[in-house]
Amino acid sequence: MTRKELTQVFDAFDKMHILIIGDVMIDSYLWGDVNRISPEAPVPILATTNRENRLGGAANVALNIQSLGAKPIMCSVIANDESGEIFKQLLEDNDLSAQGIISSGKRKTTVKTRIISQNQHLLRIDEEENHPLEEDLEKKLQLHIEDLLNTYKIDAIIFEDYDKGVLTPHTISKTIEIAQSKGIPTLVDPKKRNFLEYKGVTFFKPNLKEFKEGAKVDVGADDKEGLLQSAKEFLHAQNMRNFMVTMAEKGVLILNDQLHHFIPAEIRDIADVSGAGDTVISVSALCLASGLNEKHVAGIANMAGGLVCEHPGVVPIDKQELLEECFEKIVN
Repeated sequence: MTRKELTQVFDAFDKMHILIIGDVMIDSYLWGDVNRISPEAPVPILATTNRENRLGGAANVALNIQSLGAKPIMCSVIANDESGEIFKQLLEDNDLSAQGIISSGKRKTTVKTRIISQNQHLLRIDEEENHPLEEDLEKKLQLHIEDLLNTYKIDAIIFEDYDKGVLTPHTISKTIEIAQSKGIPTLVDPKKRNFLEYKGVTFFKPNLKEFKEGAKVDVGADDKEGLLQSAKEFLHAQNMRNFMVTMAEKGVLILNDQLHHFIPAEIRDIADVSGAGDTVISVSALCLASGLNEKHVAGIANMAGGLVCEHPGVVPIDKQELLEECFEKIVN
């Protein structure tokens, strides 16, 4: 691939619309200093210095899509609660549309609060509900998805599953069916509960731990032959077009029914791995929608995941930074 061709691919992102369906949440951070132990119990006392709320879950995927120049359209369910209002304000602050967001009195908006001192993660507090959507909400969400697919020219659909209940087997299968009829590629960042529900998707991206648990296979990253065989069997059983498993410092494996590639990890100065998976699925969606081959999709997504790990906290990918790295490592 030439420098000009790669630039044209990245420029084309600006014209794309990506539909993101799944679990949105707030990532809340509480920073402070620990200088003493509580007299009430053997626990540290945090003297708070700062508090911040950020978009998380599928909303972080939307931020990555936006940072790459494309138009993200989120479709999810939050609650009619204080956290739900904070979430909607965060959307506004980040110039993201709330058009696809449904508010309900039957749910709780997911909030993950991380308590940090001297760059050390001391504790995480999760406020959430993870039961599947009630039938009326499931139907409302499905109609909302169909309306968005009929309103916009969608270039790819990302299922962003965090096991919080927004994605149900019916919603998954129905949306894949509609996408196939419209020729829209579908990508999945899966979790355990719905792992086997994504039959017929275009691109399936678990990490190795998720693959082992979801597919019930016992294989390690160093057993390339065993991993490849397990991946091929899963690909065929699930009728998927592309399968990519990420393996942290061991790189990625991507395959379809004809080819496979093991791509080594980049050597990085890792600051924080949080959010890397969101970046990988976002870059994969845009590259796939651009018509790039599976090796280039995996290679560019692998680079993007590594780049965001060099920054502390959950941050979206920088488009120009990624392009410059691609110039160095992909251009012929």
